[in-house]
Amino acid sequence: SKLAALFEHPLYNIPVPEVTEKDKLFVVNPMEKFSLRSSGSDEWVSSSKVETLLPTGKTAYDTYPIWLKFHVGINRYELYPRRDPLMPTLLQDLATQRIISSVQKSGGTQLKLIMTFPNYGQALFKPMKQTRDQETPIDFFYFSDFERHNAEIAAFHLDRILDFRRIPPVSGRLVNITKEIRDITTDKKLAKTFFISPAGNICFYGECSYYCSTEHALCGKPDRLEGSMAALLPDKTLAKRRSWRSPWRRSYHKSKKAEWELNPNYCAQVRETPPYDRGHRLLDLIDMTVLDFLMGNMDRHHYETFEKFGNDTFLLHLDNGRGFGTHSRDELSILAPLQQCCSIKKSTYLRLQLLATQPYLLSDLLREALATDPLAPILAEPHLRALDRRLGKVLAVVGRCLAR
Repeated sequence: SKLAALFEHPLYNIPVPEVTEKDKLFVVNPMEKFSLRSSGSDEWVSSSKVETLLPTGKTAYDTYPIWLKFHVGINRYELYPRRDPLMPTLLQDLATQRIISSVQKSGGTQLKLIMTFPNYGQALFKPMKQTRDQETPIDFFYFSDFERHNAEIAAFHLDRILDFRRIPPVSGRLVNITKEIRDITTDKKLAKTFFISPAGNICFYGECSYYCSTEHALCGKPDRLEGSMAALLPDKTLAKRRSWRSPWRRSYHKSKKAEWELNPNYCAQVRETPPYDRGHRLLDLIDMTVLDFLMGNMDRHHYETFEKFGNDTFLLHLDNGRGFGTHSRDELSILAPLQQCCSIKKSTYLRLQLLATQPYLLSDLLREALATDPLAPILAEPHLRALDRRLGKVLAVVGRCLAR
């Protein structure tokens, strides 16, 4: 396994700072346990209602469902550890856990569903909208592009290979529209949008700003539909998140340009603006820029951080569905923060150099990682080849900066 060899490499074993209690998102109550309601049941209840006797040597943490262990593990420095023993089980749960509730997620421009599991875990479901080999039409504006389920899956694995670990775990899943959405939804608005197509397939379209109409309905074959299942982050009432407008946000207008597109010295004023005037926030944003360029995502208007950790923490790389839309063109404007600031973390640069060489070619590593997903193949081969080409362009930009 090239992936296993990569994670053994010294560049992937740089220790994170020691995590103290104040660096953890949650402080665990050692007395709070979870127990199965009955033998053979997959439903969980809190032990504040049920007296639980733990087997010898077991801690309360051992009784937690896997999604809760994921939440408890989040800290100031990483969303999940490099060698996370929970990850295979968490991804399997996202792909196989019984769905007991499906409702439409409010807000956003396109239809997304929140799925709930018997153990109180939840996932964000983005349905399949186009096939693997369809490219975004060249005349489409970035803000009217589809969100792709396979892009969410590929982005999670790419983020992990780059050692950022800032995207919540995502798995592909084949969902039964009838049994796992229509028959169990309590969302009346969503329920009204189901119909049977002339071909006899079950379809629905929900309510949203774009692409929620009969003409853009999501249809099963006859009721099977692919989608991505992303583990939800802790509820915002328990762990507040702050949303930050990206300084390199696009204009989201058909003809207007943003300031950074007109001013080549734009980075100088960003460097003087909090929170980019101290710490590693600007470098973290440039990490995100590299990720976005590699997958061709032009839609990074905001990013989020956990409020508890202030400005000294990682950026969450959420909403990656508009990545991997094109493989035949590279959008160099995505790299504007790197080009204008001429700054990058040394550790990121060294890993990018490593991923451009055998036996650690980025395309090979992502191909191997994606082969384990239930919906494999996730990306068409031209998208994987484009990664190596784009990585070469990132290294060339850094090379020019170093020469200057």
